[in-house]
Amino acid sequence: MAGRAVTQVDVLQQYVTGVMDRADHHAGSVNEVCLTIAGALIWRKNGDIHVFEREGNLTNALWVNIGTNRYAISYKHETGKIEIRENNMRGKVLREFDNSDSASDVRKFFATL
Repeated sequence: MAGRAVTQVDVLQQYVTGVMDRADHHAGSVNEVCLTIAGALIWRKNGDIHVFEREGNLTNALWVNIGTNRYAISYKHETGKIEIRENNMRGKVLREFDNSDSASDVRKFFATL
């Protein structure tokens, strides 16, 4: 079968798997909303999704361009939430998500970016 490799989804899959595994280990506070956020990233992204890698292992952080802006997304062990920040890991926190957020909450937020 001829086709085109979609490597961005493969990397996103590895990232989501890592977050899901860590979330399940740490009370599962984001194991459901993580899947919704992954879908929102695929929906809204411009270009590649970049996942931070350290010593060959994917970490809790990724970057994505949506519209003309760049966003950093990471799972925070301290809060048990997924943070969305402007530009980089030190940027302004725009929103935090956990399993108390609905798919509609995620969609509404990403639609504004």
